[in-house]
Amino acid sequence: MPRFSVIVPAYEVQAYLAECLDSVLSQSYPDLELIAVDDRSPDGCGAIIDEYAARDPRVRAVHLPENAGLGGARNAGVARASGDYLLFLDGDDTLTPHTLRAVADRLAVTGEPDVLVFDYARTHWDGTTLRNRLADRLTEDGPAPFTLADRPGLLRVLMVAWNKAYRREFLTREGFTFPPGYYEDTPWTFPVLMAAGSIATLDRVCVHYRQRRRGSILRTTSPRHFDVFDQYDRVFAYLAVRPELERWRPELYARMLDHLTTIATRRDRLPRGSHPAFLRRARAHCRRHRTPGTPVPPGLRRALVRHGLHRTFRTLRLAAALCRRARASAGRGTRKLRAALLRLHYRVQRLLPLRADHALFAAVPAPDHGCDPSALEAAFHAHAPHIRTAWLGRPGTAAHFTALARSTYLVHNAGFGPGLVKRPGQVFVQTRHGTPLGHTGLDLQERPALARGTDFAGQLREVDQWDYVLSGNRHSTLTWERVHPGDYTTLEYGSPRNDRLQRATPADVARLRASLGVPEGAVAVLYVPAHRDHRRTQTPPLDPGRLLGLLGPRFTLLSRAPLGEPVAGAGARLVDVSAHPDLPSLCLASDALLTDFSPLLFDYAGLDRPVVVHTGDWDVFRTVRGAYVDLLACPPGPLARTEEEVADVFASGHWRGVRSARLRAAFRDRFCPYDDGNAAERVVRHVVLGQAAGPRAAVPPGARGPARPAAGAPVRTPLAAVPQPSGPLPVTGDR
Repeated sequence: MPRFSVIVPAYEVQAYLAECLDSVLSQSYPDLELIAVDDRSPDGCGAIIDEYAARDPRVRAVHLPENAGLGGARNAGVARASGDYLLFLDGDDTLTPHTLRAVADRLAVTGEPDVLVFDYARTHWDGTTLRNRLADRLTEDGPAPFTLADRPGLLRVLMVAWNKAYRREFLTREGFTFPPGYYEDTPWTFPVLMAAGSIATLDRVCVHYRQRRRGSILRTTSPRHFDVFDQYDRVFAYLAVRPELERWRPELYARMLDHLTTIATRRDRLPRGSHPAFLRRARAHCRRHRTPGTPVPPGLRRALVRHGLHRTFRTLRLAAALCRRARASAGRGTRKLRAALLRLHYRVQRLLPLRADHALFAAVPAPDHGCDPSALEAAFHAHAPHIRTAWLGRPGTAAHFTALARSTYLVHNAGFGPGLVKRPGQVFVQTRHGTPLGHTGLDLQERPALARGTDFAGQLREVDQWDYVLSGNRHSTLTWERVHPGDYTTLEYGSPRNDRLQRATPADVARLRASLGVPEGAVAVLYVPAHRDHRRTQTPPLDPGRLLGLLGPRFTLLSRAPLGEPVAGAGARLVDVSAHPDLPSLCLASDALLTDFSPLLFDYAGLDRPVVVHTGDWDVFRTVRGAYVDLLACPPGPLARTEEEVADVFASGHWRGVRSARLRAAFRDRFCPYDDGNAAERVVRHVVLGQAAGPRAAVPPGARGPARPAAGAPVRTPLAAVPQPSGPLPVTGDR
């Protein structure tokens, strides 16, 4: 008997079915059976199901003799299921990785409840993923399991069958089945939740709910949307045979009214001319199922549907459309006038004298404690206190253009855009984004797919406005001057944003680790994968949850997903730091960095803490983006191709071994020669005070001092005192 039976009905989803089935069969929790039901689909769904059944014994193929609809297909799957718990998954949706393991763990913790409700996210054709907006209803805080009376808000979560796991014995005892017709989930979900003796929640996205452009029931104009009335009749009929559940009638009435209002107001559901009949039936249903004396849900649209006022409804919708058009037309005129006035304002401001004591800062994507402009602002306050600093505010405002026109010093890590007209006497300090690894600037001309739409001439016009460009090392200097040719002066003084890494005290490190919840004595590994330019979706190449399981209980993983996406399965030892605004704090709190080709490795190397490089798709990155530095030839630490090799590097101790230290030292000497905590001061003294630091500002290799291990971590022991493994490292090739 398997732990889970996953039931997948399939009808005209041949383009998505293989991805759906793969998402189930590739789960890290293998104790499952997959019941795929071909609902007499006219396309290739049946053949796809047979192909999967032939190569995986966990797949059971079911072919219905005639089309039974979604509800009938699910019933056929339930009749053949043998698992302890049942899950439903539509043939065009997918399970997220490790869903079944997370569900199994939550079921065990909550005492095998009748129903476990989990979360979902809508996925769109353009790759965007939006989590359920009512995810807060699925919080795991508080006692569990519970009953619906304890958490009535669950009735407002999307009423579908596929966001829950059901104990099969409970379903069999209660005799629940799916009815025919559209909206078959309605008379299933509500009775199941009301009848469940125990419910638990899992605050995790387990299903990706595909939003198809065409073919979805909810995007199909059909008279079958009238089926919703029969489905709610079934819900209230269930109350009639279970008097103890009568208390839920007002809430179910409110849910029905919301549902009917949604159908009536969506233009793509009801056929033309059928709205009057729909509203008349809605009025009858509201009168039939409302409990006298209970409050009526407020709102104009609900009132129109509840009273069946189709003429008023049509008139108000027409009036609303006319108002929208009028507002749009007026808005266009207002925007044009506002833009002209702002241009005039900027021109007038440029005629006024510069403010010699003003410096304007900006950063992309946003200013934070980890960017060079922020570090330079702090140095302005410390070493040039007579200069007043400000950050560029909301673009397109009068204050924005006033600051651009009147500030003497302009500091940015990207550019102020084509709207900037640089005045004589203004000083533009371009900080860039650290040490370059992937190709940038004019080098992207050789990669037209990556540079699509790039205005290289416009880039060069912006370069002509730069007075100073900051560089952290000789490699950066040579690269910037070649890919951004101009008349600026390169200040090879180090990266100001790395000053904080050099100046942090053990007390600072201990405080940061405590704020992140890193246990005392744990090895904290910061995992920062790079952004993949060649991919629309940014799934980390290493699965944080699986990797943490391979590393063992000594390790805590600080995982930072690209684009700030949440990390699935975050918990005590897997800390999601994707939205953490202060990257240097994360570096200081960690004992080692695990990355692939993120430029962060150049900054982290200055800490003299171990770096492990994952090279699984290095060849792809080098082909798509290009690389200025061959990380396979001169890595900052051990290399590993797979999750297993990464885990072995840490388990064997190679990550902090003698050879790792040698690689890191050579890397630091090449890319971190000025990391002494005073880079920002040197820049301010040169640019503002006229005190050039000269060409010999580099920190001598012998004067760097010892490595800086994180407070409370095992790597405090000097490397020379640690027994080191012998033999070559398990890395790519013999590098």
